Parts: sequence; structure tokens; C-alpha cells
Amino acid sequence: MTEPAITPELVAKHNLTPEEYAHAVEILGRTPSYTELGIFSVMWSEHCSYKNTKPLLKTFPTKSPKILVGAGEENAGIIDIGDGIAIAFKIESHNHPSAVEPYTYDDHTWAVPLYNMAHSMWYRKSVFAEAGITPPTTWDELLVAVEALTQEGQYGIGLPANKQLYTDQVVYDFMVNAGADEIYNEDGTLRFNNPQTVEAYDFYRQLYQFSPPDSPNWTWGEAEACFANRTCAIIPQFTVITTYDTQAEGDPEDLGVMAIPHSANVDASGTIAYSNAVMLLTEDPAKQAAAQEFLRFLLAPGNYGRFLNMEPGLFLPVTEAGSQDESFWNDPLAVKYQSQLETMVENAKNGRLFGFTNGNTFPSIAAISAQNLVAHTLQLVVIDGMAAADAVAEGQRLMEEALTE
Repeated sequence: MTEPAITPELVAKHNLTPEEYAHAVEILGRTPSYTELGIFSVMWSEHCSYKNTKPLLKTFPTKSPKILVGAGEENAGIIDIGDGIAIAFKIESHNHPSAVEPYTYDDHTWAVPLYNMAHSMWYRKSVFAEAGITPPTTWDELLVAVEALTQEGQYGIGLPANKQLYTDQVVYDFMVNAGADEIYNEDGTLRFNNPQTVEAYDFYRQLYQFSPPDSPNWTWGEAEACFANRTCAIIPQFTVITTYDTQAEGDPEDLGVMAIPHSANVDASGTIAYSNAVMLLTEDPAKQAAAQEFLRFLLAPGNYGRFLNMEPGLFLPVTEAGSQDESFWNDPLAVKYQSQLETMVENAKNGRLFGFTNGNTFPSIAAISAQNLVAHTLQLVVIDGMAAADAVAEGQRLMEEALTE
């Protein structure tokens, strides 16, 4: 594929100022390629680097007897609110589907879900129309669409192949849609090596030939950049709304979002989803009561929507009342991209997460996830050229080995 020439107009389209572009040239010692320009664009964006709000955030106090851990010192800051109680934002747990189910085991619910995050497929309606295709719902339709969308200057789909969490997530999207969402048997033994998992990896291999050659280095930001600069026609991602609105066309009428297509052996589409929750660790009744009161305040209509819109389009409601909260839908970006958000909320209802399915919770998933063995198995297929069946068998062996370490 021939990349377009880097012009001032193209730089401006990537939402980089002339000064920022000059700095990028200085860093590289040469003119950036089209792909590199997209990477600078997304990594220096408000979404990733907070280039506009960071100077304002720096004016906030970070030193006080009430600040136990400053923001950025160890993820979220921790603030002393008195009476031996401290608050931290955020405690994150990578679980789903029904928001509460992943935290319910041993006849007890162990955490309070606050918000959801779920993958969808993102595309431009005008690009689909020009190619004469409609949004696919099955794998066969998706493969035909991706091939048709691969044209001069455009890849049909952007799929990661890095040994990293984003690749774990996208591979699991396809596992869910092959009927391979269960990595464990009910007794805790692994069932990763099964025909449905093999089918998912082999289909990923077929799609991957239409993905950019640099995708073995991708994380979430590179995928968003590929979509924003129109190099990728489709990407699976939690959301592209902020990036699309600030760095691309910002046209809500053209931005498409759809459920991830499924195989012929599965009746409906599913997705990976993360229900992020708060867990109370104190045994002090007074502290528990105070924390519960705060959570009631946070989840109350009028407050909950504003909380979710700290990252419009990324944080999705986990309660029915929350999904109807006017303070969620009245946010300017929510108003602008209402139809997209409605589709995302609907897609999230069919969310799953490896290691936390069907009321089972297997702590050993931490060893598998920490080593990104789902992504490693994919690299055996798309980079090393191993047959999907052999790679999945090796993946199960590596997982079993990880559980014994």
C-alpha cells in the first residue's frame, strides 16, 4: 500500500499543532511516516496524554495532611476523609457479564459494580456504503466485508497481535463468538484446548491478513490511531468516541458501531466486558456504613451519570436506573453520540470474561492473564505460522505449566 504524503493539511487533520509536528520531526530526525504520524497523534491526544487538561490538573493541590497517596504516585490518589476512613479511585476488577455475577461466589457477593466496559466493532458508515457492504453479523459476512474494504491506503480491519492485554481481549472476543468463552471446566481444570477455541484462532488468522503489518506492536492507542486516520476500516475497541470526536471527523452520523460478529455455530453475538467494582476491606461497622452511604450517593440518579461521564463513551452503566439517568444522557458527547452509546450499552449485556463465567471464579486465571498466554498463543499462529490446533494445544500446555509455578 502507498502511504499518503505528509502535508500541513494532513498534520492538521491529525489534530497536531505545527509546533508538535516540528517536535515529532526533531525526535525522529526525519519526516514521520503516515503510520508514525497517527501514533504521535493518538499518544499526544487529550485521551492518552491529557495535553490540554494536564496543565489545569497540575494546579490542584497534591500536598496535604489529608492526602495519603498523591495522584500518580501509585495509580489513583488516596484521600483521608476522617474517622479513619480513606477513599481511593479507582479499584478495578476485570470481570462481567451481568455486572454482579463475577463477584458472586461461595454464596456471597464480594463487591459493588460501578461501571462496565465492553468491546464493540467500530466503522464508518460512508466507507461501508462506498464498498457496497452492510454491517456483518456473522463471521462469513465479516470476512467478505474485510476483504472488500482492503483497498489502496486502507486495511479492512485492525487487529492486535502484541503479547499484551489488548490482544488477550480481542482474541477472547472471537472465542466468545465461537462458543469458547469457558476456559475452565467446572472443577477448575482447563478446557482451553477445544474445537471452538481452535475455530476462533483460525478465524483470527484469516482476518489478520487484512490488518496493518505493524499490529504485532499494537496496544489500544495504536488501534484508535489507525481508525482515526482512516488507515483501518474496522477496529474492535471499547470506544473510539473521544478520539474520533477530537482527532477525526467528529461526525456522529457517519460513525458506526456494531456487535462483534459470531460464528455459524453461535446464535448471538457476545463480547468481552469488564465490570469495574468497589470492594470494602474494612471490618469496622462504622467505616462500612460510611462507605455504603458514599456508594449510595454515587449511584443515585443525578450523580451516577456525571460519574460515568468522566470518560464519556468508555464507562457504561451497570444498573437499569443508571442506563436511564438523565445526567448520563445529557452530557454533550452523550447527546451527540446517543445512538452509538445505546448500541454499546446493548452490546455490554452479552459480555463475558475468561475465568469469571457461569457463576464460577478461578483465581488461577491471574497466572494465565499475567503472562498474556491467550495473546502468546495467537502469536504462534499469526507470526510463527503454527496451525491453530497445534498452537491451542501448546497454549493449554503453557497455561497448565503457569498454574503449577
